[in-house]
Amino acid sequence: MEDPYLWMENLSDERVLKLVEDENGRFRALVARLSDELYPEVKELYFLPIVRMARLTKKGTLVMVNGAGKQMIRWFDGEILVDSKKLEEEFGDEVLLQGFTADREGRKLAYSFSIGGADEGITRITDLESGELIEELRPSVWGITFLENGYYYVRFYRREKTPDGVKAPAVRLFFRDEKGERMVFGKGLGSGYFISLRKSTDGKCAMLTVTFGWNSAEVYIGPIEEPEKWEKVYSAGVPAEPIDVVNGKLYILTREGRGLGKVVAIKGGEVEEIIPEGEFPLEWAVIVDDKILAGRLVHASHRLEVYSLGGEKLDEVTFDLPGSVYPLDIHAGKALLRYESFTVPYRLYEFDGELKLIDELKIGGNFKVEEDFAVSKDGTRIHYFIVKGEREEKKAWVFGYGGFNIALTPRFFPQVIPFIRRGGAFVMANLRGGSEYGEEWHRAGMRENKQNVFDDFIAVLEKLKGKGYRVAAWGRSNGGLLVSATLVQRPEVMDSALIGYPVIDMMRFHKLYIGSVWIPEYGNPDDPKDREFLLKYSPYHNVKPQKYPPTLIYTGLYDDRVHPAHALKFFMRLKEVGAPVYLRVETKSGHMGASPETRAKELADLLAFVVKTLGV
Repeated sequence: MEDPYLWMENLSDERVLKLVEDENGRFRALVARLSDELYPEVKELYFLPIVRMARLTKKGTLVMVNGAGKQMIRWFDGEILVDSKKLEEEFGDEVLLQGFTADREGRKLAYSFSIGGADEGITRITDLESGELIEELRPSVWGITFLENGYYYVRFYRREKTPDGVKAPAVRLFFRDEKGERMVFGKGLGSGYFISLRKSTDGKCAMLTVTFGWNSAEVYIGPIEEPEKWEKVYSAGVPAEPIDVVNGKLYILTREGRGLGKVVAIKGGEVEEIIPEGEFPLEWAVIVDDKILAGRLVHASHRLEVYSLGGEKLDEVTFDLPGSVYPLDIHAGKALLRYESFTVPYRLYEFDGELKLIDELKIGGNFKVEEDFAVSKDGTRIHYFIVKGEREEKKAWVFGYGGFNIALTPRFFPQVIPFIRRGGAFVMANLRGGSEYGEEWHRAGMRENKQNVFDDFIAVLEKLKGKGYRVAAWGRSNGGLLVSATLVQRPEVMDSALIGYPVIDMMRFHKLYIGSVWIPEYGNPDDPKDREFLLKYSPYHNVKPQKYPPTLIYTGLYDDRVHPAHALKFFMRLKEVGAPVYLRVETKSGHMGASPETRAKELADLLAFVVKTLGV
């Protein structure tokens, strides 16, 4: 099967650069005036000071905040330690902060950032007392775990072989101290495996998890200082993760059984069930003093449950609005939790046996969040949220994802608020492939079952159309695959399409950048059996002459996770058949995002496209 646009995989090809310039100009001509009008409102919402991450230390709480056009790492009530604008002065380019951690004493800070939103960047470790740079690691690393005399971290090999000679992409765990670095775990692990390391709350135990794709897990524990003594204590063909070690007992959250999540404890090889499976998935659990605090997903929004270490249910907390709640950190008998909803940028809660609100950010306006179900082709009920304002014009902006065991739970989208204020409705669909209803729900939307995800999305869009809505379908990354597959299969169920940073060529995804790590989720195009089902839905290979709605494909040249060629090649195929398709290529953006100004402009453009194509 010949690929006429193979040349577009070379992003430095002059023809590609010329296309990007021409098409950016054509798209600007379509939305420029409207986008410029909407930008101040989007910018104001995007520039709100939103706490994204936090770390509890003996000297206070460190937070990462996006706000006022920059990203900062600072003490909760005070001094700014890292400022993305200052990094931009240093590097002469746009910088995106990716994350941070610190030691419990509050002496050392580790943070990662990249140029233009690329995944691959730089990690710096600084002395919090003197402000001096201790070390810089290039490319960036993840999962830094501090010890007294050094630290562990995971390195992701994207291009070169690992020290033990395994072809990229692959991960390895290292320990680094004044003597240098040494590889301590991961020998022989191939592509598709991931490693994560955490310290037990008492600081004595290493809890290491090896996952294969998004489908299986092995848990190792041992003395934190002695990696040679770490032993495998748990293995499952489903997702699982260690919670903590208390009194020599390892608590694990596992999807064994019906895939809805339960807590088990292991000691001396004996496995004891602590919290059994329920009707809805248990998504996360932490231990705070002598209590288990857990987040349960009930129709894709969280409630909190409190249990004794023996599994007795002590309390349950629900929230005023359907929302997402995740633990940011646990230390010294308290947990810090972050809540977010469609119309609530964030709240911070502290849990020390009881839940207390310690910080929040509100936006003005009267909004209501409703929930409903559509029925998919095979009879499966598909839940969706619909967010409305005071007036409604029957115009819906519909977001979907459906994959990689990721649940779409309520979150704050700055560009959606101006849409709702103008009479639009925002819809988020909970499709198979995610974790909204447990591991069986995930597996029903992966590999040979991927068509279920598209059918689920079609069912939601059809239901909205049946209620008289004009509909814009939107997806990003794996969600870009969702919308592009739906577009070529059933273009009539949408009035416009937005396809962002997408995976689209299912015959070559594994050959581009780190795409081979998605084989466990999608299947392997080099395996004839897998190739058959991949080819059946691959959007790039199923473009045909038919009536298409206005379509925007958008990507970023710094995306080093999903190759921009997916977007570029699909654009060319749609153009061939006369589809009303537009291309927007951000020259300073990657898969993780971009600087606040660049991102706010991108979001204003998306909003302008939706407003224009739906006639809001």
